[in-house]
Amino acid sequence: MGKKIAVLKGGRSLERNISLKSGARVEKALAKLGYRAEGIDVDARLVKKLKKMKPDAAFIAMHGKSGEDGTVQELLDILGIPYTGSEVLPSIRCMDKVLSKHIFVADRIPTPRFYAFNRDAFQELGAVDTMPTIAGELGLPIVVKPSGQGSALGVRFAHTVEELPAALISAFSFDNKVLLEKYVKGQELAVSIIGRQPRALPIVEAVPKTEFFDFESRYTMGKADYIVPAEIPDDIAARAVDVSLSAFNSLQCSGFGRVDLILDENSDVWCLEINTIPGFTETSLLPMAAQAAGLSFNEMVEEILLCAMEG
Repeated sequence: MGKKIAVLKGGRSLERNISLKSGARVEKALAKLGYRAEGIDVDARLVKKLKKMKPDAAFIAMHGKSGEDGTVQELLDILGIPYTGSEVLPSIRCMDKVLSKHIFVADRIPTPRFYAFNRDAFQELGAVDTMPTIAGELGLPIVVKPSGQGSALGVRFAHTVEELPAALISAFSFDNKVLLEKYVKGQELAVSIIGRQPRALPIVEAVPKTEFFDFESRYTMGKADYIVPAEIPDDIAARAVDVSLSAFNSLQCSGFGRVDLILDENSDVWCLEINTIPGFTETSLLPMAAQAAGLSFNEMVEEILLCAMEG
């Protein structure tokens, strides 16, 4: 009889619906592979359900808060249940874009210039008066992002100094900490990484039909085109892979993940962020990259699971 796997999905993050779709695909794949897969829509009864189920491992298909930020990983550690993907500390680092950016800078991983502050600085310490200085340093437009959200949720472009406060207020509706990042014009690349000995899958280029690769572009069929593998020179592709693996190792990630990059007009590669639990849906980039590498969806899912079960 196959091993019992709990597939954790859903939860209460803003990416709940995507997570449910990811989880459903993973469950189906695991069942076809001969595992006893049982989906759990994560809620306040999670620990009770896991204690009753006694799974051999958990496959985490939760995106966003509670799934990617170390929260569910901490619970699984307490319960002694092996789980897919990165451990607690790397999950915390990757989910917090400001923290990960500071680590990239410290480890000399190329990342666009940025500033960041929290809600108190904005509301109580007059941070709004730094907007002209920030615009002068970073140039316009500026990309404004909530620090702890995924799937481009809450991301706004400020094309003028006057637009910055509204963009910040919007971002603060998603998180207490906000990142203001220099806009780098170029090609949007994604490098998916998998395996106990981390290896990069073929690079995916996302070509959105909107201003940038936003939530709608990511999860709506026909809203973006994808080129797999990306049509870039071999030396640049090698550099993109090198930057991605360096970032993945810098934040001590494991199992699998996806590194988002920008290739600018001068052929320089810039690391934006790492997603520790990228999507498993039909429009998700990780499965596209796996397919281009000759890995079926089921094979990819099993390799990710075995990374967790075999240590």
